[in-house]
Amino acid sequence: MLLADIARTSARIAAAPGRNEKVALLAGLFGRAEPAEVPVVVTYLAGRLPQRRTGVGWRSLRTLPPPAAAPSLTVPDVDAAFSSLAEVSGKGAQAERKRRLDALLASATEEEQRFLVRLIGGELRQGALDAFAVEGLAAAVGAEPGEVRRAVMLGGSLGTVAQALLAEGPDALARFRLEVGRPVLPMLAQTAKDVDEALDKLGPCAVEEKLDGIRVQVHKDGEQVRVYTRTLEEITDRLPEAAEVARRADAARVVLDGEVIALREDGRPRPFQEVSGRVASRLDVAGASSELPLHPVFFDVLHLDGADLLDAPASERHAALARVLPEPLRVRGVAVPDPADGAARAAVREFAGEVLARGHEGVVVKALEAGYSAGRRGASWLKVKPVHTLDLVVLAAEWGNGRRAGKLSNLHLGARREDGTFAMLGKTFKGLTDALLAWQTERFRELAVEERSWGVVLPPELVVEIAFDGVQRSTRYPEGVTLRFARVVRYRDEKRPEEADTVEAVTALLR
Repeated sequence: MLLADIARTSARIAAAPGRNEKVALLAGLFGRAEPAEVPVVVTYLAGRLPQRRTGVGWRSLRTLPPPAAAPSLTVPDVDAAFSSLAEVSGKGAQAERKRRLDALLASATEEEQRFLVRLIGGELRQGALDAFAVEGLAAAVGAEPGEVRRAVMLGGSLGTVAQALLAEGPDALARFRLEVGRPVLPMLAQTAKDVDEALDKLGPCAVEEKLDGIRVQVHKDGEQVRVYTRTLEEITDRLPEAAEVARRADAARVVLDGEVIALREDGRPRPFQEVSGRVASRLDVAGASSELPLHPVFFDVLHLDGADLLDAPASERHAALARVLPEPLRVRGVAVPDPADGAARAAVREFAGEVLARGHEGVVVKALEAGYSAGRRGASWLKVKPVHTLDLVVLAAEWGNGRRAGKLSNLHLGARREDGTFAMLGKTFKGLTDALLAWQTERFRELAVEERSWGVVLPPELVVEIAFDGVQRSTRYPEGVTLRFARVVRYRDEKRPEEADTVEAVTALLR
């Protein structure tokens, strides 16, 4: 398959207004691809590179060679070129990467160059492509979408399942089942505004503390233990604490789902960023473990001594977990057999308050009769977290991509310093409706003090209310902090810039 086919389909998917059109485009593309090419095709369409890191930055993309007149690059050609880039190291590596990158881009047409630049720069956003891709793949081979979705969850990779399906047809789905030692995509939670809404929706349930740590899936098969992240990366060597817990579990073969957190001396959790930094470190694991020990705690079990528990009700899985691990290694929670009971609701509210008081994120409410929907944001798990908001100033905005092309989308957000200037805290393009995008594009262009290729620079005049999940340290921004999962709530026309929230207010949330 030519890269031009992917670039053209990517542009058409981004412009397609509805789900059916996106699925049809993907089905057509998969039908034309060779089975061995599909894992790479899917990854590119999702805006990722299989190589993850190539060492190529935006500076290398500022000047491009003249494009080719006609498409000739194949998917294997491009994949090999990126692998070659990723292998470059040592003295003169930057110049050599630039040489190899230019050789690749010189073989690409103008359309393919645009696609590659956005792919390398991480700017290729396709929305919920994985969900569309499952349906497109099912349509391409005549399989049931639900069965394909389950195979992807258990196989751990859309590309792996796609390759097997296109080579063998729907019969290939039977081979994808839970195997100890092969990670599955984790179940995720939807959001409820408060515990009462969650209780009303789910009925009999368990309410558990929501920890702000690193999600881990631990597989034990005899003496062999493997630890994986939520993205299925193996990190066994970086988390000896989790591996040791699994070895002590009262089971010969088990798959556990949980989190690792770090605690202060007073028992309150340390910031997520500290945990993330410890897990990300590949050097001196023994030293890092003693300097910042991590505490694994688990809330689910997916397999136990030959029995797959994915389809078992949560109540049964919780009982199995209690047999395998002692209470200190399990997430705290309370069972609510009858949410209509006023006393039970009061107890849940009290429990949720205690969780927040201990410094954790909130609670997760889980239906007792529901199975484990691997890889999905299931409606039987509802997370409840307090929403923080700040009134910040828009300092600049970047042009959007895909269906937002031609619209000023990504906002640069600033908080007020003591001297009246503004410090950038981060960016967000989330929470913007089509109407708001149209309004702010027109308004920003009226106010802009400078227009650049990437967007516009604005005077600090417009105040916007931003919701976010927390504050974390960041060396990327001038005050050393940034917002986690920021999204637009509304513009505050009645507020003046001098009424915006201060840097001090933001750093207080970090403390």
